[in-house]
Amino acid sequence: MADAQQMTSQVGNDRTSLFGGDAAPAAEITLWGRRIHGPTLPGQGIRCPRETPLSPAEVEEVAEIIADGRIGRHSVTLPDQLKTRHWGSIMAVMARLNQKLAWPSAGWKIGAAAEEIRRAEGVPEPAPGRLFRSGVYASPARLPSYLFINYRCSECEFAFLMADDLPARPTEYSESEVADAVEALLPALEIGDTVFEDWYGASGYQGSSMDDGGAAAFVYGTAIPDWRKFDLPNAKIDLYLNGQYIKSGYGRAAMGNPLTSLTWMANWLRVRGQGLQRGEFVSTGTCTGHFFAAPGDTLDVDFGPIGSVHVKYD
Repeated sequence: MADAQQMTSQVGNDRTSLFGGDAAPAAEITLWGRRIHGPTLPGQGIRCPRETPLSPAEVEEVAEIIADGRIGRHSVTLPDQLKTRHWGSIMAVMARLNQKLAWPSAGWKIGAAAEEIRRAEGVPEPAPGRLFRSGVYASPARLPSYLFINYRCSECEFAFLMADDLPARPTEYSESEVADAVEALLPALEIGDTVFEDWYGASGYQGSSMDDGGAAAFVYGTAIPDWRKFDLPNAKIDLYLNGQYIKSGYGRAAMGNPLTSLTWMANWLRVRGQGLQRGEFVSTGTCTGHFFAAPGDTLDVDFGPIGSVHVKYD
C-alpha cells in the first residue's frame, strides 16, 4: 500500500480546484479521499490480540453498544475485552444488531468484495451488510447530514435489483440462475459510515464489519433491464470530486465480475437459511476503493454507457 504522500501525488495537478465551501486543504486529498478517516492509514490497523469467539452474552453486549450509537447518532467505544478477530463472532454481532435495530431493509451491500479493501481493512473474506430503506436515494441526490455519524466513505459500485426471490435451499445457486432472477442493473454509490472512530484503526477488531459493513446510504442511477449486453468485468467507472477527476476503476474489482459478487451474496444467505427477495437491491462491492468525502462535497460518478450517479453531501 502506497503511503499518503505518494497517493496524494497521484491526484490531479490542479488540486485546489477540488474544493469549495467547507472543504479541507488540497494537500489532504489522497486516492482514498480526504484525510478525515482517523489517524490510521489503510492496511495499518493494529490487530487486537483476541481471536477467540465472543460468548452469547458478549455478542449481546457488543450489539447493544453499536445499536446505542446507531440510534443515538453518536460514536461509541468498544471495551478492549470485547474486541476479537473471530469472524463468526463478527457476523453474529451484525445479525444481532439488525435484530435490535429492526429497521426496514432495502437489501444488501457487499463490503470488501475487492482484494484491495480486504487488505486495507484486514478482512478475511467479503463482508455483507444490510441496506436500510431510510438511506436509499435515487440519483441525483442531496444527502442530509443526519444520515451519517462519522464518515462518508463513498464507494462506486454496480448494483442489481431483484425480480424474483432466491430462497434458502440445500444446493448452491449458479451465476446463470442468479442472473435469471435479476430485474435490472444499476450504477450506484454506496456510502459507508460506522459508529467507531478511526475507520482503519477499527479494522483491528473488524469494527465496520460488525456495524453492517458500514452501510449508511445508497444512491442508485437509472435501471438497465437489458444489462447482459455489457461486459461488466471491463466496465469502467470514473470518479469526480467537485468537478475534478480523481480516479477510475473496473467492474472486475468486485470478485472478478459483479454478477459473481451477487451470486456470492445469494449463497451466503442460502447457507444461513435466508434468501434474497424480490425488490431488494444488492450493491456488489466497490470498484474504485474507498473515497472519504466531507460535508459540502459533490461526487459525480461516470459509468460510461451504463449511466451515472450524482451526490451532494450536506
